[in-house]
Amino acid sequence: MKNLALILLLLVGAACSQQNLSSTETAKVVVESFYSKDNEKLKEYTTPENYESYLLIQNMIATKNYGKSNFKVLQEKVDGDVAWVKFTTSYDEKPETFKLIKENGQWKVALKGLREKSPF
Repeated sequence: MKNLALILLLLVGAACSQQNLSSTETAKVVVESFYSKDNEKLKEYTTPENYESYLLIQNMIATKNYGKSNFKVLQEKVDGDVAWVKFTTSYDEKPETFKLIKENGQWKVALKGLREKSPF
């Protein structure tokens, strides 16, 4: 009986650790993991193509302690499995916009198409 309770507890813990973040929460995680070089987390919340692009950019920028992101959402638009998040951070003077797609119930930051424009 104790073994069954332990297994049940482990399953509940594993289910709780698999958080489904909102599109804005995902955008924040990607920004912060990029600048802190937490590439495991960055990979989890980006599409494979976008992850490779981020690694290339990450290797070109100087390593320094960026501090708090002060992530602030300016606009968000969700249309089914595609979301757009416009935000500011303390890392950049200009606002940025991420396109996110939902894969297997989880939001991931994706590359914009060549001529694709954000809704903002």
